[in-house]
Amino acid sequence: MGQIQLVTFELSGEEYGIDILKVHEIKRLKEIGITYVPRAPEFVEGVINLRGDVIPIIDLAKRFELETEKNEKETRIIVVKQEEKYIGLTVDRVNEVLTIDSEVIEDPPQEISQINSFYISGIAKYEERLVIVLDIGNILSPREEEEITKTAGKGRK
Repeated sequence: MGQIQLVTFELSGEEYGIDILKVHEIKRLKEIGITYVPRAPEFVEGVINLRGDVIPIIDLAKRFELETEKNEKETRIIVVKQEEKYIGLTVDRVNEVLTIDSEVIEDPPQEISQINSFYISGIAKYEERLVIVLDIGNILSPREEEEITKTAGKGRK
């Protein structure tokens, strides 16, 4: 079948992965000035200006309704490309890039604890680890994305 490379990261003690082909860049949280967006959903931290593009920043822990404690030294923003637009995802820690065989990725089970399987494209088995592979296309609905971008110009620091 082939191989896939996953950028892996931690969120509330679990390991997740995103296809490396969808990852644009990884930034330290404290390197970026996030602009507040009024009336945005609770999981939206705000927006950033990245080389002229307004990019919404999504707190994945809040989006998935997970408990987490942010450690500013290790918290990262993974900027991913969703269709023709970018979004930033805050994560607890970026781990590594894994190269795995596509056939070790299984469909997500019907009942996945704590996270709606809508966001998950599969579960990868790597050595003794299980990595939850995210479907970044479902992190924001088109309506949410439009709403965030539209109100971004009215934000405050």
